Amino acid sequence: MLTDTHCHLASHRFTPEEIPAVIERAHAAGVTRMVTLVTSLGDVQANLTLAQRPGIHACIGIHPCDVHHAPDDATTQLAAFTSDPRVCAIGETGLDYYHAAPDGWEEAAFRQRQRCLLRQHFELAAAAKLNIVIHTRDRSGDASFEDALAIYAQFHQVVRAIFHCFIGTWANAERVLAYGGLVSFGGVSTFKNAREIRDTIARCPAGSFLLETDAPYLAPDPHRGQRNEPALMRHTAERLATLRDESLAALAAHTNLAANDFFRFPSASI
Repeated sequence: MLTDTHCHLASHRFTPEEIPAVIERAHAAGVTRMVTLVTSLGDVQANLTLAQRPGIHACIGIHPCDVHHAPDDATTQLAAFTSDPRVCAIGETGLDYYHAAPDGWEEAAFRQRQRCLLRQHFELAAAAKLNIVIHTRDRSGDASFEDALAIYAQFHQVVRAIFHCFIGTWANAERVLAYGGLVSFGGVSTFKNAREIRDTIARCPAGSFLLETDAPYLAPDPHRGQRNEPALMRHTAERLATLRDESLAALAAHTNLAANDFFRFPSASI
């Protein structure tokens, strides 16, 4: 049994009619539990509806690329859903310095808006006693990671964070782990040019990382460039198990335990 800890089943790239088949393919591949993430206020209800299905859970948040659309009370609106048993964490939130600022925004102001919303998400997570899922992405360097980690440092004693789709160095992963956080690995780790992240994966202790797809994005080799879906996480898991010189069963066991601990899944969801 594998857990896809980060996918976007409410994405427009999945039609509602095909979701049962997507879930069936995932189960056939051994991916029996999925976490679908909200990226804007507009897709909260769609994700919560998906999370009514057995084995599917939801996280609620505002993606950093959507903060210019979010009202100032966005996290207050999200707070209304934090007690819903389908909600297992706050997110996807974070900092994205890869994409250019939207029309009408200066780059510095847009990044400040992202940092403000990220801090508000941490405050929401602390109040709700939930953990948080963080996105960081840079065109070059790691400024978004550094800024997100600095904000996490202010909350790490009360909130745990996953740095999802992690592609950084082992040194940076260690800094996340030192705060009690986790990193999560997806399809990028299977790409031929991703040597640095494979070193990080090999060094991460069992229990310090999770598996994900980020579906419908970032499909692993040999499906790179295609629409991703939870079933394809099996490819990533098999590659990581080989890289770490452990069995797929062992990898599944310790990543599931780490997911249980972070998201606090009810035992019936396994």
